[in-house]
Amino acid sequence: MIEKIKDDVFYVGALHSDRRLFDELIPLPDGTSYNAYIVKGREKTALIDAVDPATINQLSSNLKKLNIKKIDYIIANHAEQDHSGGILYVLKEYPEAKVVTNEKCKSMLQDLLSIPEEKFITIKESEKLELGGKTLQFFMIPWVHWPETMATYLIEDKTLFPCDFFGSHTATTSIFDSEHFYLPAKRYYAEIMSPFRSNVRNNLEKVKKLDIEIIAPSHGIIYKNPELIINAYNDWASDNVKNEVIIAFVSMHDSTKAMAEYLREAIVERGIDVHYFNLTVTDIGELAMTLLDAATVVLGAPTVLAGIHPVGAYVAYLANALRPKTKFVSLITSYGWGEKASEIVKNIFTNFKGEFLTPVISKGYPKEINFRELDRLADDILNKHKEIKLL
Repeated sequence: MIEKIKDDVFYVGALHSDRRLFDELIPLPDGTSYNAYIVKGREKTALIDAVDPATINQLSSNLKKLNIKKIDYIIANHAEQDHSGGILYVLKEYPEAKVVTNEKCKSMLQDLLSIPEEKFITIKESEKLELGGKTLQFFMIPWVHWPETMATYLIEDKTLFPCDFFGSHTATTSIFDSEHFYLPAKRYYAEIMSPFRSNVRNNLEKVKKLDIEIIAPSHGIIYKNPELIINAYNDWASDNVKNEVIIAFVSMHDSTKAMAEYLREAIVERGIDVHYFNLTVTDIGELAMTLLDAATVVLGAPTVLAGIHPVGAYVAYLANALRPKTKFVSLITSYGWGEKASEIVKNIFTNFKGEFLTPVISKGYPKEINFRELDRLADDILNKHKEIKLL
């Protein structure tokens, strides 16, 4: 698939429609794309990013269809192999090409792909590369989501190529379809960018200083209205939370499930929206998206061998790694003969800077006293939400 972005600027990337897992961790319900771009100047031609090796045939076909006889520069915005993996192929097919990147990315590419030293051109912040009527300028945007990431700005065409920044996992052939951008982009941000919220904010400020007509990331939708995705990122990266509670639970013999169901109804009765997840069937990406907004998270997990159920521990670990802006966390748990789940959960949430609300712990199936404690927890959540600024 080839799409014209601007005069002599083309999308030449690849679709991976049947890929269903990224990094052996992240669900891809809509597949993904690896966007790559050709920029043709009067004297030189540059390829920006180089797709995942699994889809190199698509990039090769697109370059041939465009009749690209020579590539002078391969711009490596990011060393991760879904964007850099095709570099070795391109260097083989276009041996005169040089890899243009920053010093940190160069080092990582040498580690990951064993690209020899003589194939690199190393650039610095704000440095320019002339192609002849097309000028590329480079800006460092570290930690979105690796430390070496940079963005390439095509000055004459006011087009920004920010690699993973502003991306979305979707294998759509309608790459300019901004009408349906929001959920794929939000899911992508939640899974990839949310742990680096402060860095996202810093890099947003850098991007806002540029005169941009098009944002062309290396996954998903290309934005002819950049404000759409920039405004969304402003919201997601802010400290704002909503009057929402996540109840995410796993239950072996329905004791914790009974507590989760009761708490759900108690919270709804208090005028608070609830996102309810049975962790045995939950899409982790869906849970990650709700973590961007919810003021409170309640984890429900029974005790197993005096500790927390492994599924509950797994989700707690992921939530902690994503560093959500959630303000309050609590636990509901049941046990048979020994309980340390609440202590373990606190130890897992090392990145959490908010407040732990008193958990509800039931010995065996919950009884009247436990249901009253769940009412108390619902009241605590209501009162805490009233104390903070909510959207």
